[in-house]
Amino acid sequence: MSIQRTQVAIIGAGPAGLLLGQLLHRAGIASVIVERQGGEYVLGRIRAGVLEQTTCDLLDEAGVGARLHAEGLVHGGIELAFGGARHRIDMHTLTAGKHVTVYGQTEVTRDLMEARHAEGLTTVYEASDVALHDFDGTHPCITYTHGGSAHTLHCDFIAGCDGYHGVSRASVPEGALRTFEKVYPFGWLGILADTPPVSHELIYSNHARGFALCSMRSPTRTRYYVQCPLEDKVEQWSDAAFWDELRARLDPAAAEALVTGPSIEKSIAPLRSFVAEPMRFGRLFLAGDAAHIVPPTGAKGLNLAASDVRYLSRALIEHYGDKSSAGIDHYSDACLKRVWKAVRFSWWFTSLMHKFPDTGEFGQKLQQAELDYLVHSRAASTALAENYVGMPFEAAGHPV
Repeated sequence: MSIQRTQVAIIGAGPAGLLLGQLLHRAGIASVIVERQGGEYVLGRIRAGVLEQTTCDLLDEAGVGARLHAEGLVHGGIELAFGGARHRIDMHTLTAGKHVTVYGQTEVTRDLMEARHAEGLTTVYEASDVALHDFDGTHPCITYTHGGSAHTLHCDFIAGCDGYHGVSRASVPEGALRTFEKVYPFGWLGILADTPPVSHELIYSNHARGFALCSMRSPTRTRYYVQCPLEDKVEQWSDAAFWDELRARLDPAAAEALVTGPSIEKSIAPLRSFVAEPMRFGRLFLAGDAAHIVPPTGAKGLNLAASDVRYLSRALIEHYGDKSSAGIDHYSDACLKRVWKAVRFSWWFTSLMHKFPDTGEFGQKLQQAELDYLVHSRAASTALAENYVGMPFEAAGHPV
């Protein structure tokens, strides 16, 4: 059996775990990342691609922002399509200069993986039988199997960054965790294609046939979605059927400009809102999807994970540097305050843009009225813009 020691054991080598490891390393704090999948599998996940300014700032702080700034697409607005027309929300003007950047989560993960490798830091891929021990005491550790051998990793703290289905949240004792969940009665059928975007900014479309989203990963790679029934299977949807359905849900100008092509990835994702409280259990901290899930409508999943990592990295740096537990003690409350604001926004935006099977024509009329108000009221447009670009961070109840 191999026995190791580090200061922070990080479970999960997705963007949250890798970003935390990088921030800690730059502060002189040692970490080991343990991941149950292989590196190529992690990079193969097709995920979000809209980064808030605060997330971009955090990647700069971690020293991995160069390619993001060179290749990312800066967006100062989004377009809402309904009633056969498009209406632009000028986020840059409404939020005094803030914006978002389109840069795929896969690319964020790749940049972080390469930075960690270049620094010679330890990441254990393809670890099985991962188990967390004694995190309610003063000497936590994790055990796992790798390369056919058993390993024990002693540490001061454990960061659970291993996603919704990971072992971290599942290790919390029964009764210590409270969960809140809403499952939406539809999914998103999404495709990735090497075609030019139909618009230089994202289009969110409310249509009688259902929601549609036109997004992109680069000037030559697009990501499109259409709302579909939960019971649909990817095999039911040919590329031609997808393009026809997307075109039918867009305004005439976008439908005419749409460039189609063969899909290079196609999948159906269910939509849910989920929050677990609290996010700290002794010396175990949950971060990212391990603690919360939001519908992708508001583009908050990766940004919330980065938010958690920001709070956690600062708390740990404060612990080791100032011998203070203030950040650690405040971690869960600080994260959850921001999480619930994002959950509210994602729920609201999802409710506004999608066709719900139980609301019928009455619900559609209400959506149309709210959308009309939204695009013609500066106050309402500002509220949307402020939430979309990302709410300010708070510490001890004060924005920072």
